[in-house]
Amino acid sequence: MGHRDRMFKVLVVGDATVGKTSLVQRYANDSFNRHYKSTVGVDFALKVVQWSESETVRLQLWDIAGQERFTSMTRLYYREASACIIMFDVTNVSTFSNSQKWKQDLDSKLTLPDGSPVPCLLLANKCDLSPWAVTREEVDRFSKENGFSGWVETSVKENKNINESMRVLIEKMMSSVHP
Repeated sequence: MGHRDRMFKVLVVGDATVGKTSLVQRYANDSFNRHYKSTVGVDFALKVVQWSESETVRLQLWDIAGQERFTSMTRLYYREASACIIMFDVTNVSTFSNSQKWKQDLDSKLTLPDGSPVPCLLLANKCDLSPWAVTREEVDRFSKENGFSGWVETSVKENKNINESMRVLIEKMMSSVHP
């Protein structure tokens, strides 16, 4: 059997300043920039992962600006996505509650070809900071009630659980292409 190359489009969404661009840069380029620069519209990055001896996974990471949920452009950005990451800042409760609005927006505009929702991982970012504005129990309940594939505590700054969370997402996408 020959080598397989898979391409997946992964959306990274959430409110402004939660760490979306930093996540994409950390995962794709293993870099972290402390200086905040607001994303305008959408930015892109590519990450190539050697998944197995016979499979390479190419992830197109779409870093969508936090303000974009309020525009009509999201339908275009979401088109043909294979999975999604919704991020919030654990020290900012409004970014947590707005995660539900992001999930509803995604679910109303995007499904897999069979009509099922795309795998969506909730990232609780900035877990290196305290105090948390929400408890782990609240995040766990919220994740289950809103149909997320799961949730992971991350710190993009400290490079905590970044590769691990992406691995979880790739597993979900791979199982949907050959269950």
